[in-house]
Amino acid sequence: MMAAAGGNFSDEEFWKACAELQQPAVARKWELLLETSGISVYRLLEESTWLYKYKIFGVLKDCSPALLKEVYMDLGYRKQWDQYVNELYEKECDGETLVYWQVAYPFPMYNRDYVYIRELRELDMEGRKIYVILAKSTSSSQFPERSGVIRVNQYQQSLAIESDGKGGSRGDLNTKINQKVQKFSIG
Repeated sequence: MMAAAGGNFSDEEFWKACAELQQPAVARKWELLLETSGISVYRLLEESTWLYKYKIFGVLKDCSPALLKEVYMDLGYRKQWDQYVNELYEKECDGETLVYWQVAYPFPMYNRDYVYIRELRELDMEGRKIYVILAKSTSSSQFPERSGVIRVNQYQQSLAIESDGKGGSRGDLNTKINQKVQKFSIG
């Protein structure tokens, strides 16, 4: 499990993710895409970029917060269940642990890759344990862009998880991804 990277994220960013778990901000312009089995998926079009932000809220009845946190942080395990992972690993660079993730896309699209930092904190909110994981893009000369792969340079994610009080987890996932215009392979 990745330790705190020390200074990449502010205390305020962690508490904001924690507050979002308590009171999801999906007013007005957020569009509900899916609601099933206790999970709600929303999206919001950012008119300045014409790209979407996504929010997922819900309850996983048979998964404890500690287990959900471990699964989320375990990159090796993700490679076992996520068929779209082309490459995924951590690497120490200049005193920070960076994650490299390449996602396989179907022909005729190019694969995407991400270089990001992430940090996990366990917060106490009025006696309730809440796990918060933050991630954001970073750049490093250790991960040069590759031909035929589109680098996602603006990636942010927050995940807040707490007990649902019944042996399961209640969670809130927010993702924002901005990338270059889609490129296609020519056969």
